[in-house]
Amino acid sequence: MVAGSIAAGLPVASLALGAGKGDASPSAERRKVLRYAFNAAETGFDPVQINDLYSRIVTAHIFEAPLRYDHLARPFKLKLNTAAAMPEVSADYRVFTVPIRPGIYFADDPAFGGRRRELTAEDYVYQYKRFFDPRWKAPALASWTLLKVVGMNAYREEILRSKRAFDYDRPIEGLRALDRYTLQVRLAEPDPRFIYNFAANDVAGAVAREVVERYAEKIMEHPVGTGPFRLAEWRRSSLVALERNPGFRDVFYDEEPNADDADGQALARQYRGRKVPFVDRVEISIIEESQPRYLAFANNEHDVLYNVPLDFANLVAPEGRIAPHLQRRGVGLHRALASDVTMTIYNMEHPVIGGYTPDKVALRRAINLATDLDKEIRLVRRKQAIVAQSPFMPFTYGYDPAFRSEMGEFDLARAKALLDLFGYVDRDGDGWREQPDGTPLRLEFATLPDQLYRQFDEVWKKDMQALGIQVIFQPAQWPENLKRARAGKFMIWSVGLSAASPDGQPSLQRGYGPAVGGQNLARFKLDEYDRLYEQMTVLPDGPERLALFLRATKLLTAYAPYKLHVHRVLTDLTQPWVSGFRRPPFSNNWWQYVDVDAEARRRAAGV
Repeated sequence: MVAGSIAAGLPVASLALGAGKGDASPSAERRKVLRYAFNAAETGFDPVQINDLYSRIVTAHIFEAPLRYDHLARPFKLKLNTAAAMPEVSADYRVFTVPIRPGIYFADDPAFGGRRRELTAEDYVYQYKRFFDPRWKAPALASWTLLKVVGMNAYREEILRSKRAFDYDRPIEGLRALDRYTLQVRLAEPDPRFIYNFAANDVAGAVAREVVERYAEKIMEHPVGTGPFRLAEWRRSSLVALERNPGFRDVFYDEEPNADDADGQALARQYRGRKVPFVDRVEISIIEESQPRYLAFANNEHDVLYNVPLDFANLVAPEGRIAPHLQRRGVGLHRALASDVTMTIYNMEHPVIGGYTPDKVALRRAINLATDLDKEIRLVRRKQAIVAQSPFMPFTYGYDPAFRSEMGEFDLARAKALLDLFGYVDRDGDGWREQPDGTPLRLEFATLPDQLYRQFDEVWKKDMQALGIQVIFQPAQWPENLKRARAGKFMIWSVGLSAASPDGQPSLQRGYGPAVGGQNLARFKLDEYDRLYEQMTVLPDGPERLALFLRATKLLTAYAPYKLHVHRVLTDLTQPWVSGFRRPPFSNNWWQYVDVDAEARRRAAGV
């Protein structure tokens, strides 16, 4: 039995949206609206189908998992969300029984036929089954497949063979509602960290069957959850607006910061006992270019500048301190090492860059060695990052800030020697290397069509020119690049990934064979690696598991399906009328904890 709160390995936070204790439907003058921008477009809002950060930020505030992470606790603490008590966990970590709190309701929707729809344990059973339904092509399927829910994988394989429709009424031994308010998950193998899945609002929040059946293929456009917000307006790739869910239950700010966390303690004192969410509406603009995103904040059109564009890092925080012109305005500066990693992805199925033969491995390793990360950090990132040496993200289990590997090395001479040795040489004297068979060697790099990415592209292009390799850039919007990557229709792409759990093993899912098309965008497949991954899943944390982490890391480094780049230092700005902000390191849940002083905003605007 796991009782009370669980505190362990990672910082979690949630910002704070601000409405006072008063009227649930305030007048237009009193409405509190939180405004900010995403720097890339969303893809949709069905938790099962999404895989991008921007969509998951939205779904994290609409849907609810049984547990949540404390907004202020560091490194992290699990707390109750829709659960009535902490899950009961069997001694062998195979059976997880979760009591669901009665009296929680979904937001009103026509799918419910005018009735008020209560959340039940069966809603979680239904949502978890959806991950296994081939119809939805769930990117996170590998996570559930790996966790060995008894009977679930076998049924999915049966469906794939027979091509029949998924039968949601078919009983599954490992996934049951014991009664109206009790969820039970049984695993074929132990998983000491399965409990973290119960805190993933963004992908594992409850979805009602009636909603999915009503909207069918348009479910991405109709998110209906039990959380503090509901979708009010959506103009694809332009604006996402959410409003306070009027049917949201009474939830009060009860966050528990560490005793030595002065800032956290101050926030706890300020907000403890207040009903959340604090704001009435959240409006998110999609602004991909850095300058207009910054200007929207500078002109008081936005309340938060979430992740200051790198172009402006030195302007707003020279030497890591708030610039005087912003300080005079009362702007708040928030800087933190992110629990993330950026990387270049090589499609292991591509005839030029992919493959497991020594010459193909040498090509990828040479490219990695010729990538000058210090230059990237200095010139483009404005020193807002540290070099990544392993796939593990800061603050997650397995991350070691002292670890060093070839992933963090820059050695142009060694890179050239590798290519020479394996026949990637300039045969025709035009200054560019050819492939060993004499055909042209050209790298095709999927990128984004904005100014910042042009800076990244230019730096990497010069690295490759120094190596004697031609590069062709192929700009497209983020959702299109993601769609092509999941389908394996790309050669090289670069992405940033954020931790969603205190455990480091999800970082290694980037190389797990069954995760191809989901988290494993490189489409890397190696039996030895898969065995290691499955072994570490059942082990408790400790030296034996860390040894498997290290072996898997070495395999990724040796075969090089990725080039790890950096862990970012993220800078956020808040207007003087915003309070309660704290960036979550691996939870996407924060809007309900941020307060906006609408009157102060009006005064600043001269209204």
